Amino acid sequence: MSLELTSISVAFGGFKALDDVSLSLNKGEIVGLIGPNGAGKTTCVNVITGFQTPSSGTVILDGETVNSRAAHDIRRRGLARTFQAGRLFTGLDVLDNLAVTGVGLGHSRKASEDEAMQLLAWMGVSHLAELPAAGLPYTDERRVGIARALMFAPDFLLLDEPAAGMSETEASDLAEIIRRIAQERDCGVLLIEHNVGLVLSVSNHVLVLDAGKVIEEGDKDAILGSKAVREAYLGAEHTEDA
Repeated sequence: MSLELTSISVAFGGFKALDDVSLSLNKGEIVGLIGPNGAGKTTCVNVITGFQTPSSGTVILDGETVNSRAAHDIRRRGLARTFQAGRLFTGLDVLDNLAVTGVGLGHSRKASEDEAMQLLAWMGVSHLAELPAAGLPYTDERRVGIARALMFAPDFLLLDEPAAGMSETEASDLAEIIRRIAQERDCGVLLIEHNVGLVLSVSNHVLVLDAGKVIEEGDKDAILGSKAVREAYLGAEHTEDA
């Protein structure tokens, strides 16, 4: 299976949030998407997951165009995501946060609770199961959000700024979880992050967005050696002085 974006553009009036963006992701692969603030990263995720209709271009999941489908339908087809703000159901405990996702996907309550407990154990946070989601520490909230997105084995997972606000140690632990998601669960991961070091440490391939356009893509060495990337992050004046 594969996830492909072909020539995606999104325009808000006269402003182009995305301009002819293409990328591909296979199961078991980690692709990074980086860029400065306002580059279009979250808009790209919203297009892929059905929260934003592109002005042009196609999103293809396992050979089928899905960019006209509703977000819940795309999720049922095996494409899951997390959100920058976590968005846990604060009136529920951690176990029910995961279980309600399973029920929403059409599974029974018992099957959903069993799946939830297995995922929490796999993530190393089974001790959180009965705690209210509203009182979780920040890092645990992020882990629970990832576990919830992994309910019933999606083929692809889009992580939107999962390391935001994390310390270097916490980000390192997150990197290991992301590697395990790809390797142990055979899940393709699109990692959207401001933490460039994290993205480069785990990704097989990286795309760099700036002002809605892909300005560079390739492996770690290609990204680190790119003048266009340095200019996007530092500005042309700083790169000329360096």
